[in-house]
Amino acid sequence: MGTPEFHFEAAVTRPLSVVFRSAERWEGHDYTVEVVAERQGLDGFDVVVDFRDLEAALDRALAPLQGRLLSDLGLDGPLALARRLAAELAPFAPPPAGLKEVALTDGQGRRLAVRP
Repeated sequence: MGTPEFHFEAAVTRPLSVVFRSAERWEGHDYTVEVVAERQGLDGFDVVVDFRDLEAALDRALAPLQGRLLSDLGLDGPLALARRLAAELAPFAPPPAGLKEVALTDGQGRRLAVRP
């Protein structure tokens, strides 16, 4: 079992394709969504969080977004998208773990991260 003085992180990733509308322009984006959980020490199973729960939660959060025009869902851009995902996924990294960040990386390597 990990000792409490060590800080651990664990991440899950999934692809996401969405469309944004800005002014008169439509933009399609393919992202890699990365969700990072963290904690001091490890639990009794030597993990940060249960990956199955975090992956399932991420899959559920992304399913209604896949291929959608995000303004139809009340999201005006990548920052709003990352914030929504962070809010939805935070409960799946329960104390003593926590959600460290949700990051979106596009096909050109540009990365936007939100830390709750």
